[in-house]
Amino acid sequence: MSQALSYPIASQNALLYVRLSMVAFLWGGTFVAGRVVSGEMPPLVAATARFGLASLALLYLVWKTEGGLPRLTWRQSVLTVLLGLSGVCLYNLFFFAALAEMPASRTALFVAFNPIAVALAGGLIARRLLPIGQVAGICVALAGAVIVISGGDVAGLITDVRQSFGQGELFMLAAVGSWVGYTLLGRKALGSLSPLAATTWAALIGFLLLALGLPLAGPVQVPQLPTFTCTLAIIYLAIGGTVVPFVWYYRGVHSLGPERAAVFTNLVPVFGVALGAAILRESVEVSMLVGGALVIAGVSLTNR
Repeated sequence: MSQALSYPIASQNALLYVRLSMVAFLWGGTFVAGRVVSGEMPPLVAATARFGLASLALLYLVWKTEGGLPRLTWRQSVLTVLLGLSGVCLYNLFFFAALAEMPASRTALFVAFNPIAVALAGGLIARRLLPIGQVAGICVALAGAVIVISGGDVAGLITDVRQSFGQGELFMLAAVGSWVGYTLLGRKALGSLSPLAATTWAALIGFLLLALGLPLAGPVQVPQLPTFTCTLAIIYLAIGGTVVPFVWYYRGVHSLGPERAAVFTNLVPVFGVALGAAILRESVEVSMLVGGALVIAGVSLTNR
C-alpha cells in the first residue's frame, strides 16, 4: 500500500521541481527585461507599472479559479501587508535601482545569495541547525552560480567586487534582505491562504504602496510613452516575471518549506546568463556548462 502511494507522491514532487525550475527560468529573463525598462523609467515608476498590470492579471485568475479573493482576518491582513511591503514594494524598488546602476549579469550574482540568506534566517528564527546535506547542497549550488557569473574567473570576480562595491551592490543586498522576509513570511501566510490568494493580496498591497509613493518621488511629470521594446519588457515582467512564478514559488514554499524552495533561485543566474547568450548572441563558455551542472547538482542534493 505504501509503495503504491509513493508513485503519485513522487510524480507530484517531480512536477513541483519542474515548476520551481521554470520559476528560475522566468526570473532569469527579468534581468534582461528589467535592464531594458530601467533605461527608460525611474525605479518607482517601473515597479508600479509592473505590479499594476500583474495585479489585474492575478485578480482575473483568482476570480476564475477560486471565485474571488477571500476576506482576511486581522492576522492575515498584517501578514499580507508585510508580504506586499517586503516582496513587492521594497524588493522591486531595490531591484530596478540596482539595474540602473550595474550590469544585469552582475546583478544576477546576488540572487545566488538568496537561498543561503533564507536558510540562515530560517534556522535562526526556528533555533535549529540545518541538515548537513542541505547545507552542502546550498553551497554547491552557490559555487556553481558564482562560476557562471564570473565566467570561470572567480578570483577576478572577487577582486572586482572588492574594488567596485558601490550603490548598485548595496541596492541588491537590500533586495536580498527583502526577499528573505517575503519567503519566510509566506510560509506563515500559506497556513490559511492558497498560494494564488496570498500572491494576489501581496501584489495588490505592494502595488498600492508603490502607487502611494509616486507623489513622494519628486515633482509629478507627464510620463513619456514607453518604446515598443520597453512595453514588451513590462508585460513580460508583469506576467512572465510575476504572475506565474510568484504563484508557483509559493506552492513550492508551501510543499517543500522556504529553505528547499529558495535553493532553486540558484538557477536564476544560470538561466539569466543563458538567456543573455541566446538573446544577445553572447558566446556560451565552458564555465557556463560546468557552473550550471554544479547548480543542478546542488539543487538535487538539497531536495533529496
